[in-house]
Amino acid sequence: MLRAMDSAVAGLRAHQNKLDVIGNNIANVNTFGFKAQSYSFKDTMYQTSSASSGGKKNGDNLGTIGGANPAQYGYGALTGSIATDYTSSTPSYVGGFNASINGSGFFITNSTNLDSTSRTVTIKRNDTAATTKELKSNDFSYTRVGQFTIDANGYMVDSNGNFVYGFRPDNLLEPTKYGGGDDDKTLHALRAPSAADIAGIPGGTPGFTGAASQLKSVEIGNDGVIKATVDKDGVATSVVIGKVAVASFQNQEGLMKAGNNTFNASSGDNTGIVTASEPGGATPTLMSGYLEASNVDLAKEFSDMITTQRGFQANSKIITVSDEILQELVNMKR
Repeated sequence: MLRAMDSAVAGLRAHQNKLDVIGNNIANVNTFGFKAQSYSFKDTMYQTSSASSGGKKNGDNLGTIGGANPAQYGYGALTGSIATDYTSSTPSYVGGFNASINGSGFFITNSTNLDSTSRTVTIKRNDTAATTKELKSNDFSYTRVGQFTIDANGYMVDSNGNFVYGFRPDNLLEPTKYGGGDDDKTLHALRAPSAADIAGIPGGTPGFTGAASQLKSVEIGNDGVIKATVDKDGVATSVVIGKVAVASFQNQEGLMKAGNNTFNASSGDNTGIVTASEPGGATPTLMSGYLEASNVDLAKEFSDMITTQRGFQANSKIITVSDEILQELVNMKR
């Protein structure tokens, strides 16, 4: 009787947790880049009344004592797992300075401008262990939502005001390399070129130091290239200010949700190897002007909500019945 009440209480908690997950999914049905979560149960500990026994036999292999199966009492249900569904959702066209990743991967952002602290993040193509350590030790946030703007200081930021990271070009007009090399690349917070950079057009490698120049317009291509229009000696000139980086994880299910459409990775977590590369080739391209919609399936969520509600009611009924039996026992004393 008391075991039944304990089991029912555990079941109530577990079903309440699942309802919390379902409620969060439904609340974010229109949140760009949101990844739905699924909840599963597992049975909890058992008390063994009698153990499993194989019986006994004599020297002639004739059974003398029959075998018996175990008898165990369970104590309800617990949270099994809360898994995140990273399936890509339908891209929605919104235009402007926005982009969606056409496949798996994440934009790399950070609330801190690492360039201002002289912290260099190097991406080594032939040393994934070193690259993983660099990306996991610098507090980067990863997002699927490419809502970009240029802030007052000329930096490319996302909707949270975090700096967007990528690779700088070796030339503002017709770059041949991004990030400084073919094997080792340096990750920077993307920003508008300075007045000195504009003055150095058409030759010279931009340094992106000093006050940023005013951008007349800015756009992002499917290849991740950021192009802008600047004023050079009274003439509108198109320049390339960089290429966004896309992070890929060996196990993206190991990422931690951090709110504000962002995910975090850290040393010792279950994400495994992480790399950062340019869009294109083995890395998915971008969809310029698009944003990824939520992947919440309302039909599934409402059906799960109904079954979870019934499970909650069934467990509450067990508590009611247990209470009635206790009342009967109390009445026997009278």
